[in-house]
This record gives sequence, structure tokens and C-alpha cells, in this order.
Amino acid sequence: MRRAAAVVAAILLFVEAVGLVIVNVVLGKVAKAQSMSLDGIDPDVMSTSSYVLAGVVFLYLGGCALVLLVSAIRNRPHGRFARVLLISAAVLHAVLGALTVGMVGWEAFAFMMVMFALIVLSLMGYEGRPEPEDTPPAPANGGEPQTA
Repeated sequence: MRRAAAVVAAILLFVEAVGLVIVNVVLGKVAKAQSMSLDGIDPDVMSTSSYVLAGVVFLYLGGCALVLLVSAIRNRPHGRFARVLLISAAVLHAVLGALTVGMVGWEAFAFMMVMFALIVLSLMGYEGRPEPEDTPPAPANGGEPQTA
């Protein structure tokens, strides 16, 4: 279950990263083509900053997707840095979900909550250490395990 949630979350995070890159690149091109500015800011600065944001968003969400995919392949708990990265992504999706419900609609809210749930599920799936598969089960009476 935890591997499937991590793989699905990784795929969806990568798709989300690519989608946000496309949106930011289009916004940068539109700002440059229309010579748009906010409060006197140079249009070239606005388009360049949109391109830079596209790269940062792709690195952040792509990094989260890579961390989830690697942990699913290895079937091991996340390290400290990976946990912090994924917790920040979960918080980001929860906050953006609360903001998008009013601005974009319930579909965007539902997507953000699904992403939030998948990230949290992949984090909580590794609460305890996984038991090695080749160890025999402990006997019920508390004695030494029997070997064949």
C-alpha cells in the first residue's frame, strides 16, 4: 500500500510540476509580448522572473517526486532531509488547496487534497522499521525461534 501511494504521488507530482512549468512559461511569454508591467516594473524582469519561477517550481516538485520514487523503489523509510522536503510539500498543498477553493473551484481543491493525502500517506506508511522478510516469526511463548 505504501509503495503504491508513493509511486502514484510521485507520478502526480511530476505531472503537476510539468503543468506549472507550462503555465509559468506561457505567463512569461504573454507578459513579454504584451509589454505588461505591474507598478512600473520592467516587462523583461517580469518575464524573466516567471521563467525562473518555472525552474524553481520544477526543481522543488520534481525533487519531491524523485524522493518519493526512490523511497518506493528501495522500500525504506525517508531520511531526515526527505521527510522535511515532503512535509513542506504536504503543507504547501494543504494551503494552496484552501486558497484555490475560492479562486479556481472545487476541482482544484479536490486535486490539492488528493495530493496532500498521498504525500501524507507515503510519509505515514513508514512509521516503524520494515521487518526483514527472511526472519522466522517469533514463537508465541517467548522462547527462541525454531530453525529448520
